[in-house]
Amino acid sequence: MNERIRILIVDDHPLIREGLRAILETQPDMELVGEARDGNEAVARAQALKPDVILMDLALPHMDGVEATRQIIQNDPLVRVLILSNYLDDDKVFGVLKAGAKGYLIKETNPQDLRQAVRAVYQGKSALDPAVQRKLVDQFAQTTGKSASSKDNLTEREQEVLRLMAQGLTNPQIGHKLSIAEGTVRFHVSNVLKKLGLKNRTQAVLYAVHNGLADSQSK
Repeated sequence: MNERIRILIVDDHPLIREGLRAILETQPDMELVGEARDGNEAVARAQALKPDVILMDLALPHMDGVEATRQIIQNDPLVRVLILSNYLDDDKVFGVLKAGAKGYLIKETNPQDLRQAVRAVYQGKSALDPAVQRKLVDQFAQTTGKSASSKDNLTEREQEVLRLMAQGLTNPQIGHKLSIAEGTVRFHVSNVLKKLGLKNRTQAVLYAVHNGLADSQSK
């Protein structure tokens, strides 16, 4: 059997924790390793239990989810934090993603989508509620002013790499898809960022979404 995804649930409401257990604990590829009721407890249990994925609420006693996420990722950069909250305020959304969260869903997300999101962030991909994605795309457009014409500076291969990045593929996966070495993929990713004037991979994905490239299939 494949290694299971070790999950820590962080929420101050017992009924919500119980509901999340019911959604996740029957999955053969998932294992619930613990729960936390507030931000301080979340940081301590994350250090002690070393989960792969943390389902994190934002409105927590003693320390909110934004600060808890920041401290947890600072202590262990490999852990994947998936926010599960009803808050869609810009400061909370941008704050927790800047702190390092890999995903952001609302609590009304259906069970199947939640399970898929856990698997996605475990694999290093992003999992964003459509409303959150729209906020990020809008902010990106306002702060960068990047337009679709910028992609004309990219070679055909660089555009292929950008499309695959937007689909959530990692460098090794892109290399396999395009039959090129991982080092070559890193070279193309670096060129994409430099030519578009972007700072990181997340901005590249937002650029692709903003310009309608995210759903395009490479040739």
